[in-house]
Amino acid sequence: MKFNELIRLLEANGFKIIREKGSIRYYGKVGWDKLIRVDNHGSKEVPKGTCHSILKASGINK
Repeated sequence: MKFNELIRLLEANGFKIIREKGSIRYYGKVGWDKLIRVDNHGSKEVPKGTCHSILKASGINK
């Protein structure tokens, strides 16, 4: 999965950008108490462990 695809998946599940500094974006949504940190690198592949960690923290099952 590429970073752009991961971001689209988060946004499709109701997450929006809360904060951004450089290539680091923090996503959150109403009713979700944690911010999800994503280091955006565009068309590069997300490392497998990082992808699983982000999906687990956001509660998305893929």
